[in-house]
Amino acid sequence: MRALVIEDDAALRQQIVHFLSAEGFAVDAAADGDQGLYMAEEYPADIAIVDLGLPGVPGIDIVRKARSSGRKYPILILTARDGWEAKVEGLGAGADDYLVKPFHPQELIARVRALLRRSGGWASAQLASGPYVVDVSAKTVSADGKPVELTSYEFRVLEYLLTHAGKVISKTELTEHLYTENEERDSNVIEVFIRRLRSKLDPDGRYNPITTIRGAGYRWDLARS
Repeated sequence: MRALVIEDDAALRQQIVHFLSAEGFAVDAAADGDQGLYMAEEYPADIAIVDLGLPGVPGIDIVRKARSSGRKYPILILTARDGWEAKVEGLGAGADDYLVKPFHPQELIARVRALLRRSGGWASAQLASGPYVVDVSAKTVSADGKPVELTSYEFRVLEYLLTHAGKVISKTELTEHLYTENEERDSNVIEVFIRRLRSKLDPDGRYNPITTIRGAGYRWDLARS
């Protein structure tokens, strides 16, 4: 999953980037509202974390403009104000949730995970499909009740496919949501990850969870449990 963080406080921004990176997110970060608005409208993201009190373009305007430009990813707003007005204004502009500073890192992660689950139509941190259970919080995978060991990137690919189960995901989309703008990208690596996932998840070819759609990409084909 790829997250966008827009926060002008350098120390807090670095902390949030660190927390999300430790959870397996690819993270892009902006230090002001002008850069943040550009990234919110132009960068692919699965979730955005936006401070309301930004220099340049205000955070509330970033939320409004992201929504008016068609960006549908969940938005979590950060505010130093404990009054209800800022929260109501942010939610009314199109944000999905809010956090009041200061906050505990685990609360931030929990809210981010919950927003991502809801946006993908999942109710639980455990994504169950066929014989597979993927716990996105614990970073564990099981097949028929037996643990499956995956690398961090294999887990990211699996999580993205399963979160968007039934949808065809192109190699380009997977690449964009696995890596930040500053990371070197190679869409051919996606084929390697898919091959490894098939080998580890379905060594006997009994379930065929991942289907290749020629010329289009990949699709998780098992029903949600």
